[in-house]
Amino acid sequence: MTQQPLKVGLIGYGFAGRVFHAPVLTSVPELLLTKVVERSSETSKERYPYVEVVKSVQSLYDDPDMDLIVVATPSTDHYTFAKEALLAGKHVIVEKPFTATSAEADELVELARRQGKVISVFHNRRWDGDYQTVRQVLRSGCLGRLSEAEFRWDRFSPHVTSRRWRDAGEKLGSGVFYDLGVHLIDQALCLFGKPETITADIRTQRDGAGADDGFEVTLGYPDRLKVRLRASLLARQPGPRYSLYGTNGSFVKYGEDPQEEELKAGRSPLDADYGIEREERYGKLDTVMDGLRFIGSVQTLPGGYQHYYRNVAEHILGRAELEVKPEEARDAIRLIELGLISSKDGRTVQVTW
Repeated sequence: MTQQPLKVGLIGYGFAGRVFHAPVLTSVPELLLTKVVERSSETSKERYPYVEVVKSVQSLYDDPDMDLIVVATPSTDHYTFAKEALLAGKHVIVEKPFTATSAEADELVELARRQGKVISVFHNRRWDGDYQTVRQVLRSGCLGRLSEAEFRWDRFSPHVTSRRWRDAGEKLGSGVFYDLGVHLIDQALCLFGKPETITADIRTQRDGAGADDGFEVTLGYPDRLKVRLRASLLARQPGPRYSLYGTNGSFVKYGEDPQEEELKAGRSPLDADYGIEREERYGKLDTVMDGLRFIGSVQTLPGGYQHYYRNVAEHILGRAELEVKPEEARDAIRLIELGLISSKDGRTVQVTW
C-alpha cells in the first residue's frame, strides 16, 4: 500500500516561510503543503496555487486531516503557536530559535511527550555544505588535537531602515544573538558537545538599533579547547566563516553556504545543481599527515536543507531517528540565556543545565 504524504499547514508566509520553509518542504515527496496562514494577503498562491490560504491558525488546528504544522512566525510568538498546535494533536516544526526561554522549551518538550507528537526545530544550518565539510575535517583527525575554533557570521548592513521585530528589541527573543547566534551555538554543540563556561559580549553597534546586532562569545571546553562565535552587521569585508586550529594544522573557510541566496532567487532543492558551492570558495587546509605537509583546497560538500524535512517526515512515519531533537534546541536556548547573563554582568559564567 502506498503511503500518502503527510499534510502540512504553514503558519506565516514572511521571509522564513516564503524563502526557507515552503520551497524546501514542497521538495520532499513525503510532505504535502495544503494550507498557509496569511492574515492580509494570498501571496503563497502565486507559487503554490493549489494551497488553501486561511486567515486563522484555528483552521489548521481544527482540520482533522492536518498532520504537521510549521510555525514560521516571529520568534517572540513561537511558544504560543507551538503549544496550541500540540494541544490540537498535531506534529510541530518550529522555526529557530525554539523559544525565548529554556523554561518555555522544556514545557513544549514535555507537552509533546504527553501528546505523543513530534516537535522539532528548524536548525537547517546543520545542512550547510560548509558546516558538513567542517564536520568531516574534524572527524578525519587531520588537524590533530583541536585547540581553537572560530565561527563567524559577518554581514554589512550599517543602516537600520525599519523597526522590524528582529531589530526592535521590544520582546525577549529578538536581536541578532537569538536570530543568528542560535545557529552558531547549535553547530558548536553538535561538533563539540556542551561547554563548561561561556563568556559573552552582546552589544548594539548601529545607530538607531533597538536590539543587539553584534556579539562575541567564547565557549570553554576541556583539554584547553576554546570555541569563539562572532557576528557583526558592520563587516564590509567579512572574516572567515570557519577557522579551525589544531596541533597538526589548520582549516580556514570563507563565504556563506549558497542555499539561502538560491532560495531567495526562487530556486528549489529539486534543481540539479542546488547547494553546490563554487570552487573559489572552497576551504583551505594546511596540515601535516604522516610526516608530509599538505597545503590545498577541500571541496565543499553539497548542502541540502531538504534533508531536514525528509528526516522529520521519516521520523513521524516511524522510519528514522529524529535528527534535530527538541532537547538539543532547548540546550541552545539555555546557552543564549547564560550568554545574556555573562554579557550583562561582564563575567565568565559556568554552564549549568
